[in-house]
Amino acid sequence: MAEPQTPEEKFNLITRNLHEYLGGEEIKKILAQRDLNVYWGTAPTGKPHIGYFVPMTKIADLLKAGCNVTILFADLHAYLDNMKAPWELLQERTKYYEAIIKAMLTSIGVNIEKLTFVQGTTYQLSREYTLDAYRLLAMTTEHDAKKAGAEVVKQVESPLLSGLVYPLLQALDEEYLHVDAQFGGVDQRKIFTFAEKYLPQLGYKKRAHLMNPMVGGLSGAKMSASDPNSKVDLLDDAKTVTMKLKKAFCEEGNIEDNPLLAFLKAVIFPVNSLTNPNYEFIVKRPEKYGGNIVYKSYPEVEEAFEEKKLHPGDLKAGAADALNVLLEPIRKTFKSKELQKLTLAAYPPPKPKVVDNISKIDFRIGKILEVKQHPDADTLYVSKIDLNEPAGPRTVVSGLAKHIPVFDLENRHVVVAANLKPSTIRGVESAGMVVAASSADKTAVELLDPPSGSEAGDLVTFEGFDRQPEEVNRKLFEKVAGDCRTGEDLVVGYKGVPWKTEKGNITVKSLKDAIVG
Repeated sequence: MAEPQTPEEKFNLITRNLHEYLGGEEIKKILAQRDLNVYWGTAPTGKPHIGYFVPMTKIADLLKAGCNVTILFADLHAYLDNMKAPWELLQERTKYYEAIIKAMLTSIGVNIEKLTFVQGTTYQLSREYTLDAYRLLAMTTEHDAKKAGAEVVKQVESPLLSGLVYPLLQALDEEYLHVDAQFGGVDQRKIFTFAEKYLPQLGYKKRAHLMNPMVGGLSGAKMSASDPNSKVDLLDDAKTVTMKLKKAFCEEGNIEDNPLLAFLKAVIFPVNSLTNPNYEFIVKRPEKYGGNIVYKSYPEVEEAFEEKKLHPGDLKAGAADALNVLLEPIRKTFKSKELQKLTLAAYPPPKPKVVDNISKIDFRIGKILEVKQHPDADTLYVSKIDLNEPAGPRTVVSGLAKHIPVFDLENRHVVVAANLKPSTIRGVESAGMVVAASSADKTAVELLDPPSGSEAGDLVTFEGFDRQPEEVNRKLFEKVAGDCRTGEDLVVGYKGVPWKTEKGNITVKSLKDAIVG
């Protein structure tokens, strides 16, 4: 592709293959005077996968169009996003992301002279940014905050505040990175329109927004760093790439829901056209099956697949070959000792997990739907507890009647030992135990508090301990309880390891050094 010269040529390259863009006329005005300043942000959490080639392909277009491009490593956002990356690893992961993105862009022949990398916390902790964040909080409704993050922040009944703040900070980044436009996936459209509404209220100009189409994962859902079956890692070897693509969802004749076709359209053809306008997609086949098939454009591939002239197996093989050509320069770059050391520091292998008595107990979050006094015991409650099971709520008998009133139990989330051997207590069968903390003299009792945003069925885990639940008796449970206490920070622990779910630690309201059981 020839270098774009006129503002119109630059605009066409900037907007080609986008799903949508907002502020096109403003972009044209700026291009008539100077080059466009654009930013794209990513949170350094899991390892970047081949889905990152989708934004990289557009960043290649932006750079070729003369744009000044800033890539933001949103480390603060990564932490706010359900603490997906611990603080101690964020610095190393930011370095890894920069190295892998440079390798991706240089592998497809992109000149990165006009590319700048910025780490979010270098300015997001400043006095000015912090005050603007508070100003934005003061004028944003809960409704607008939830709406802004609806497509990118997990929606739960009781969301964490961090998930509501996340989109606000992303909008504010546009001002502090001094850009004319923000680029991202179409899933961020509501954050972009939020920014267009609220930045002018802070006294800042409205920016343009460029939105890429989303490419699904290999299993058909969104490509995710946390789902190994949905993605190909950028450093996967050639055999692994071929194996993963063989397992990819690819229904014969289906062009609407086909991650391989989407990847060819969004990445393979655009990337190769940057350096080779005559690029051909080749599907290699033995002569006995008709020999190789050559496609000169993406529409030819799509038409052949829709008409069932291109078999899913052949499409997978051709896509694997094309992808391995794309990945090989990156794999070679990361064979250096320095980058291998960086990879290990950013993503250390998990420590082997220990199997212990705690591994055998199935602790889960339950929601109490109903509480009644036991008909034959003043000290006992009979509760209906939802654990998000197909069989419906369980009946659980607990000895909490002397300590906690009914109104403090109804509709609240609790921790339940869900795999205790069922027992009959005063004529009522109990299928589990509500776990509580108590003072040494048993005079004070408090329920364990699940983290904000908890839902029925959430699993309680213990870092370093494998989870291998089996039906257990109360004797084993009592043995485990002997090693469970609350700390000075009110976090519940087992041998010093916090009880936690994916949403955070299990705590108590006020009892320190309390017995848990």
